[in-house]
Amino acid sequence: MAYETIRLERDGRLAQVVLNRPNAMNAMNDTMMKELADVFEELKEDREVQLVILRGEGRAFSAGGDIKQMTDPDSPMDIGKVMVDVSRLAEALYTLPQVTIAAISGAAAGLGFSMALGCDVIIAEESSKLAMNFIGIGLVPDGAGHFFLKERIGVPKAKQLIWTGEVMPAEKANALGLIDEIVPDGEAAKHAESMAKQLLQTPIGAMIASKGILHTPKLDELRSVLQLESDAQQAMRQTADHREGITAFLEKRKPVFKGE
Repeated sequence: MAYETIRLERDGRLAQVVLNRPNAMNAMNDTMMKELADVFEELKEDREVQLVILRGEGRAFSAGGDIKQMTDPDSPMDIGKVMVDVSRLAEALYTLPQVTIAAISGAAAGLGFSMALGCDVIIAEESSKLAMNFIGIGLVPDGAGHFFLKERIGVPKAKQLIWTGEVMPAEKANALGLIDEIVPDGEAAKHAESMAKQLLQTPIGAMIASKGILHTPKLDELRSVLQLESDAQQAMRQTADHREGITAFLEKRKPVFKGE
């Protein structure tokens, strides 16, 4: 299958999914969200690939949702359709029958951070910035951000990060347990490939089986969270606070929220 905004690279038992909008810091427009859902569903049916690396082309992993498209009157984002693809993306990623490694350079924000958190292993470069920063534009995390944060750090800390939208350096994210390893700048992709080669020399089939045993019982919860996120996101998109957050972002000023 040919993709417009991503690349799927296969090398025997290893596959790499590369976000490929480097000029936009790999911000996710509706095309990329659909293509990511499609590629994860494609890999879910692949019985040869045993390990998947997820990374971004250029200087960022992903800046999150494409705010320019959100505000483009000539090509408006259909939030209902987008949320279907975002839910497909998150469920397919969580249920992949492969070990998944996220290799983060630069920013991993919003939906980009949610997607990284859905991977089994997360590697980030020293100068990386990570944020569940939906609150800054009056939205809630999607892409199972609530679910993946809770899995990693528990409900109380998940709420704090969601509510503050804090932009974290790699060192703090590592201390919280949100990432697994910090590497020098420019080394995330190379380190992920080295790790992949080592893992492919182990009984990785047993690792994949354990992943399935741990993940499968939680599928109903994941699907429930995705539906709740979809409903909430569509509601939040209609609020005055969201409009103010978007306007302030574009005008590069501090938003004035009124809880409306």
